Amino acid sequence: MPAISTNKPFRVGRSKTGLGLFATKPIKKGSRIIRYFGPILDSRIKEQDDIENKYLFELNGRWTIDGSVRKNVARYINHSCRPNAESDVRPRERKVFIRAIKNIEPGDEINYDYGTDYFKAYLKPIGCKCQSCEKKRKKMRAEARAERAKVKARAERKAQKAAGKTAATKAPAKKKLNGKHFNGKVGRV
Repeated sequence: MPAISTNKPFRVGRSKTGLGLFATKPIKKGSRIIRYFGPILDSRIKEQDDIENKYLFELNGRWTIDGSVRKNVARYINHSCRPNAESDVRPRERKVFIRAIKNIEPGDEINYDYGTDYFKAYLKPIGCKCQSCEKKRKKMRAEARAERAKVKARAERKAQKAAGKTAATKAPAKKKLNGKHFNGKVGRV
């Protein structure tokens, strides 16, 4: 593992979703964290418009940044539905900066919302793996388990009640003969 640079408040590390960018120093709300950079692609040029990778950052309808270059450490910032950073897009300058929208503590993963187009194209088919969505899914699974347990218990009670009724009907009933009970004994009563 390479030594951590002392002047950068972040490092690349293992995340639940693969690699991620983590804070190594406290980052204050509103401060710039890193610049997202790479070759600028023009959508009017056919061969540049056909480039397909998951590190494309669209500035506007015409310009896109190809962030797949290895020096672009900002490409490791993962998506979150409840982010602690946001992208500051400057289409005229053709630049994107990632800025903190919350105070970020050392060890916290830096993340931002990728937007609905990226979410629908890449994340929705496999399911969002951000911390807030994982928590939501866990809660929904727990509620579903509790509901299944309630239904199962209700069905068991119903089956026991039905078994109790059939057992009562199967028991030999006392017969009456001339107003007196006859328990199946032979002879005079």
